[in-house]
Amino acid sequence: MKRTLLIIDDDTLFGDAVAKFFFTNEIRVATTHSGKQGLAWCEKNGADVILLDQKLPDGNGLDLCQPILATCEHAKIIFITAYPSFDHAVQALRNGAYDYLSKPMELEELSVSVERAFRTLELERVEQIQRFQLDQESRQNALIGIEKGLRSIRQLVELACSNQAPVLITGETGTGKNVVAKAIHHQGIKHAAAFVGTNCAALPENLIESELFGHEKGAFTDASTLKKGVFEMADGGTLFLDEVGEIPLHLQSKLLGILDDGIFRRVGGQTAQRVEVRIIAATNVDLEEAIGAGRFREDLYYRLSVMRIHLPPLRERSEDIEDLCRHFLQQIAPDQHLSIPPGEIAELAGYSWPGNVRELKNIIERAIILRSDTTIYPAQLIQQSNSSTYPQPSLAAESPAPIRSLAEIEKEYIKKILTMLNHNHTRTAKALGIARSTLIRKIEQYSLKTGDSN
Repeated sequence: MKRTLLIIDDDTLFGDAVAKFFFTNEIRVATTHSGKQGLAWCEKNGADVILLDQKLPDGNGLDLCQPILATCEHAKIIFITAYPSFDHAVQALRNGAYDYLSKPMELEELSVSVERAFRTLELERVEQIQRFQLDQESRQNALIGIEKGLRSIRQLVELACSNQAPVLITGETGTGKNVVAKAIHHQGIKHAAAFVGTNCAALPENLIESELFGHEKGAFTDASTLKKGVFEMADGGTLFLDEVGEIPLHLQSKLLGILDDGIFRRVGGQTAQRVEVRIIAATNVDLEEAIGAGRFREDLYYRLSVMRIHLPPLRERSEDIEDLCRHFLQQIAPDQHLSIPPGEIAELAGYSWPGNVRELKNIIERAIILRSDTTIYPAQLIQQSNSSTYPQPSLAAESPAPIRSLAEIEKEYIKKILTMLNHNHTRTAKALGIARSTLIRKIEQYSLKTGDSN
């Protein structure tokens, strides 16, 4: 998107020279010669940076600052005058001007001011987006559930928000440990600082030290540049170490050192680095058992678990199913006014949920994709997945069933979903959890006739 520079100046030679100087593919330049024309342009087209002359045929530029900013709230006004004075400068800045320049001036001097104004505007927009995203994350990572289900957890989260002590979150996979970690950060005293998360189990063992602590240029064969690790990226904020039990034993002492004094060295580095990071760790394994087996340091365990929060599995808080469903409907399809019948909620509450909250969200999302109107039926998807829709090989000698190939089962299932969704490729790919290009390839592979390529 082009940036807009508006010139409001009755000096046509000056306006033409500036317009010619700044005209590029990235900047749209407009020239007006009176306050009335300039304000009309702002109201109709908007502007990013405005060069505003003090003396105009129909008034004083000082009096135009506020009307312009009322129309273009985020615009940067560079006030220009051939009669510079300290009082004029002060008054211009008070009226909302971004900068103050005096004529005559070199175009290079003006260029520096204009580019700085554009840069400031871009940074303000980035900050606005970040604030919006921060607000969205705060809402999306709220703890959902009735008082009975999450009362003790909420109390611990509130306590964790009031200090910077390390927190250890435990619980089965899919219980929402990352949600609790983000809730602690976003509701805490440093909510505006960085939140950096990394899954220790997903990091290759030969690179985990570099990912966590960074490396110097030339530290190893592929280290062509200096790289900061997640600890440095989270400096001043929060670092979420998911699956912390997977950190190799030889690196646990380095992690312990950061917890104790905030100091570490990059891989291949000689200089100590200091960071101030709040660490929240999570695991779905029994760390006490890992300590007994010699896979986890006991001293590190006690440093990480200054505060400990255990998340119960969803099967132990079935009373929260309805609230969670309502939350996911609002999160996934906020403008579609979808509903779930009470009978479906009852069936969902009676399911064991081995995948916990993550599985529930997946079921709700699939039900939204497969719906035919504003009512969704997620419990039916659970029934389908648990039913014998596709014959299973029997080990009973008296009634052996024929073993079907995976290709046959896949072909039949894709055909079924295609038919259910009126051969809409995009919706079918989403329902199957595959890329649309993969679906097209499967359709060609199995010679499935379809009538729609959307």
